[in-house]
Amino acid sequence: MKRVLSHPLIALALGIWLRLFFVLRYPVGTEGDTPLYEDIATNWLKRHVYAMTVDAAITPTDVRMPGYPAFLSLVYWLSGHVGMVARTSVMLAQVAIDVAACFFVAWLAGWMLLLADNAARQGPVLKAAFWIALLCPFTANYSAVLLTECLGVFFAAIAFVPFLGWTHASWESIFPSQKWPLEWKSSPAFWAMLSGFCVGLMTLFRPESPLVLLAGWVGTGWLQIRHGKMAIWLKQVVLSVAMFGAVLSPWAIRNAITLHEFRFLAPKDANLPSEHPPYGFMAWEKTWLYRMSDCYAVTWKLNEEPINLEDIPQRAFDSESEKSQVAALIEQHNQSLNLTQEQDAAFGQIAKERTARHPLRTRLWIPFQRALTIWFTPRIELLPFVGNVFPLNQNWEDDRSDQLVTSGFFLLNVFCLVLAFVAFWRLWKWNARARPALVGIAAYLCVRTAFLTTVEAPEPRYVLVCYPVILALVATLFGKPFRPQQAME
Repeated sequence: MKRVLSHPLIALALGIWLRLFFVLRYPVGTEGDTPLYEDIATNWLKRHVYAMTVDAAITPTDVRMPGYPAFLSLVYWLSGHVGMVARTSVMLAQVAIDVAACFFVAWLAGWMLLLADNAARQGPVLKAAFWIALLCPFTANYSAVLLTECLGVFFAAIAFVPFLGWTHASWESIFPSQKWPLEWKSSPAFWAMLSGFCVGLMTLFRPESPLVLLAGWVGTGWLQIRHGKMAIWLKQVVLSVAMFGAVLSPWAIRNAITLHEFRFLAPKDANLPSEHPPYGFMAWEKTWLYRMSDCYAVTWKLNEEPINLEDIPQRAFDSESEKSQVAALIEQHNQSLNLTQEQDAAFGQIAKERTARHPLRTRLWIPFQRALTIWFTPRIELLPFVGNVFPLNQNWEDDRSDQLVTSGFFLLNVFCLVLAFVAFWRLWKWNARARPALVGIAAYLCVRTAFLTTVEAPEPRYVLVCYPVILALVATLFGKPFRPQQAME
């Protein structure tokens, strides 16, 4: 029985069933940017223009990267349906893509093990990675969500393969040991170019994906520069940038021709050229907002529906006079459902005053709390559950089944992150060969987390693209028992 249950086909069947369960039981078709992506994809397929509909006019845009609309357009073309009618077809396609990502997670885990020991048995780690990735509910449930996360996870899993290849080849170029069957595969330049290409593909779906390439530079630079190979490392950096740019150049050229902007990435604040982002309002939010509930109550209501002053937590006000200022601005906004530039500037002034009074709160404490929000969460924000773990007693009295699901997902997420940290430390102590890759991974996780604390809404889904690496690290714990080897540096 143990042999049957451990068979990869059983894992594959359970993984597919889990994703179909979310698709059939908890489909999410109208969340956030979904209508925007569908609009762009429909215009692209039917009118052959990458555009969104603004006041019944077809308006060319670069507000979102083209990867996900291209995917939707392909599904629309294959299914013969568009928009809401095609949502089930899109979700089923995402099920297949998310399952395919699990194979790359297993590849990542096996390579991490080989970085620590060329002679290590990969079988148990590959099998564990496959099972863990297929049964991970945090990534599986996004198969039923029409957002970029599913495709982002898939291309992240792909992008980290050449990332590990680059760090491995860099080590081999300094400390030659076991050669590859084909010598050219060990060339750091080859892996640098392939890494740039794969990160370029990933960037077509998530504009912050160049951080993966940055991690590659950090990991390989940490090794090569220390051993007097800075010129060689800079050449690899240039090659990776060239391939990255080659992938994105059609998109940048299109933007230059159509929008008269030579832009490789979508705007950080997702605004149209004619729109003025509410920088002052966002600066004010960054002095107090770190919970997802506050995003629903305040952030996502701006210019859409009235904001209730009572929904804004008390930590957003340092005094009654400040609360009165905010109340007056909120009332003006609610009358027209439009935040004017003057009102936005007033919010910006309040933000400056709050930051001057408590600089550490704005620059350190709130970003730290945002980091906790995006990492230590039940990850069920798009499922029909409240998602609040605390206070335990009150939530248990209100809805016991909801609290059980929420707490279970929360503990599972924390357990997964703890195991990933243990695996990271274990690989670090195991062999110095693995350290360049681990330095790059740590750099990526830290820099991405720091970046996400600066965006308008601290949504936990934004770190899902880190989970191929997280799950691969956890799977390495199923490798041979810990046995430190002498560092080779």
